[in-house]
Amino acid sequence: MDDVLVRTLADIVKVGAPIVLAAIGETLTERGGVVNLALDGSLVLSALAAFVVGTSTSSVIVGTLAGISVGSLIALIVAACSIELRLSQVAVGFVLTLLCRDLALFLGIPYRNAQVFPTTFLPIPVLKDIPVIGAIFFNQDLFTYLSFIAVAVAWWWLFRTKAGLTLRAVGERPQAAFARGVNVNRIRYLYTALGGSLVGLGGAAYTLGVLPTWSDTGIAGNGWIALAIVIFGGWHPLRVAFGVYLVAGLRTIVTSIQAQVPPQVVELLNALPWLLMLLTLFLVSGPYLDRLMKVLPPRLHPPIRTLLRARPPSALGTVFEQEGRS
Repeated sequence: MDDVLVRTLADIVKVGAPIVLAAIGETLTERGGVVNLALDGSLVLSALAAFVVGTSTSSVIVGTLAGISVGSLIALIVAACSIELRLSQVAVGFVLTLLCRDLALFLGIPYRNAQVFPTTFLPIPVLKDIPVIGAIFFNQDLFTYLSFIAVAVAWWWLFRTKAGLTLRAVGERPQAAFARGVNVNRIRYLYTALGGSLVGLGGAAYTLGVLPTWSDTGIAGNGWIALAIVIFGGWHPLRVAFGVYLVAGLRTIVTSIQAQVPPQVVELLNALPWLLMLLTLFLVSGPYLDRLMKVLPPRLHPPIRTLLRARPPSALGTVFEQEGRS
């Protein structure tokens, strides 16, 4: 395979890593019934925290922990406002994302493009020497490897463990889960914090890996992209990761050809990922999926329905009144 193409694919995987982490975190959060609409602001603020702490301590690990802590704290505020105060998750999340973004812009003024944190690549011995695949997947930085792990572990946890089944039950039928002895609100707190931690890790991946410097320009807005991809991916980790790489790939194409094509074409290509997502959601909603099933062999119906699942968790965004249990 052409070396330029291989390097381009490797760049797509690297650039997509922060959004993969954030989208997987939001997938886990929403599977429990909580919407963290503060994701975009959380991504920006955690990126700043990771960069400031990382450069101050000259430690990627300490900086990453700072980003994770900020992301988790913001997510817990969303959960507490919903569970304890019975406030709208959407309203609280929207206010928080604006607050966190503006706070990051203000606090980050002294650090804007002033310092550079060097990216450290960690080639995996033996695997990096595999033709094509090695250069794309196994010659990356730590955050990219963590994004791979997050996708695999999230899929396994959700669909192959009892704890994952409990999480899905809380997001689908919290009353039934509570009747079976599950502490619904505790589960929601736990996975909202975990999801927020992954969002914070995604923020750290920007300023300690992808950029690698502090600049909100390359980060702001990507939280909204992650939220949209969670819906596009049907709350399934593998589909979510595919959606992220699709967007990252189209962005890379636009960047590489924007000097050779008219501005109108560039704008159209920038909108293409969202048009594809809307088309997919349109096709799998209402009667259209049933019509598609009629023209396909019956043996293909189960995997196709699983692949194209686009229904949100039934209890998403709702408040559960949990009585008699702390």
